[in-house]
Amino acid sequence: MTGRRAAADTIDVLVVDDDFMVARVHRAFVERVAPFRVVGVAHTGEQAALAVDELSPDLVLLDLYLPDVFGLDLVPRLRTAGHDCDVMVVSAARDADAVRGAARQGVVDYLLKPFGFDDLRARLERYAAQRDRLLTAVVHSQADIDRVLARSAVPAPDIGPLPKGMSPETARLVERTLRTADGSLSATECATLAGISRVSARRYLEHFHTIGTADVSLRYGAAGRPERRYRFRERGAGLGPGGEARA
Repeated sequence: MTGRRAAADTIDVLVVDDDFMVARVHRAFVERVAPFRVVGVAHTGEQAALAVDELSPDLVLLDLYLPDVFGLDLVPRLRTAGHDCDVMVVSAARDADAVRGAARQGVVDYLLKPFGFDDLRARLERYAAQRDRLLTAVVHSQADIDRVLARSAVPAPDIGPLPKGMSPETARLVERTLRTADGSLSATECATLAGISRVSARRYLEHFHTIGTADVSLRYGAAGRPERRYRFRERGAGLGPGGEARA
């Protein structure tokens, strides 16, 4: 019996990140959250694949920008090899294609860098709770299946109806960028953080202002038109299922 199976209540984690210092920080974060323990660290896709073969982790904390492979390309390789470990993406990749690709690969969560300990802890604790429900579920009927799937799913924010030409994926990306910003953002700053064009960012930000999920303030410079700055505002029918309101 392996160490992984001997301690049934332990969740073994493989940390994958090309930056040695970042990997060290992530390892320290994970080891502060029970019942998680880090069983290995890898810095390339090849190292990660070999580590999964050797260590059989329950969860892989996966960076996407690896020196030898795009992180998501590692997932089908693991599945082909017969590994059923879960994957949580931790990456600076903010483009909608990466998020959609992660969803298609079945990742359990997607956390944007940089993040603090509390951000990762919340997601690890949510994952542990979902995993426990799946492992202990007793299925006798369709209703049981529906309850298990509903509880295990990580729901996407309900963004409501959008004007013609707007996509839900980009709306969620801009909404999250605004909601997690440290203070207000201009359209240019939001575009840079989200990895989209300034014109697109401005259009979505103005939509959020129209429906009441973003406040707008004006910043006056030495000359020219004032800069419009946007700040996320949580309301009863806001976009996020639990977004933090900012003053």
